[in-house]
Amino acid sequence: MTGSVASAGTYELGKPGQIMSDSTKPEPDTYTVLLYSDDVAVRDKIRLAIGVRPAADLKVEFTDASTWEECRRLLDDYEIDLMVLDGEASPAGGLGIARQTKDEYADPPPTCVVIARAADRWLAAFAQVDETLIYPLDPVTTGQTIAGMLRARRGGAVALGTMGTLG
Repeated sequence: MTGSVASAGTYELGKPGQIMSDSTKPEPDTYTVLLYSDDVAVRDKIRLAIGVRPAADLKVEFTDASTWEECRRLLDDYEIDLMVLDGEASPAGGLGIARQTKDEYADPPPTCVVIARAADRWLAAFAQVDETLIYPLDPVTTGQTIAGMLRARRGGAVALGTMGTLG
């Protein structure tokens, strides 16, 4: 740690490790997360587990869809940074929507599917899902998973099932 003792006996920090006041802290990056489930209660549980601040450097705005058609409209009309899909939804399940999104969009957002059984992870791999979460959702694991996905997106990571942009 670098620093010097000031004449008044206060410790001044220099870079790195500089202490920032609230007014000098950078604003968190804001991302749009699409929540899909046919059940509003499930969407609310997912939203609560993620929270609006899954990490100090990230802020999340949610948009909801209850059908595949709504997902498609939102993907076409808005910049969606991450899709969190209910694997148990019907008639269109989250795994099917994940795969269809990867097949139909040149640059789809990363996808996380919430599944009821860990044994269904092989289906998630086939659907080219980037991450899975297991019901019931643990808020700590959920927040860490979503934060990691959003940071990877910020860093330029390419979602599974896409070619990305070359050059």
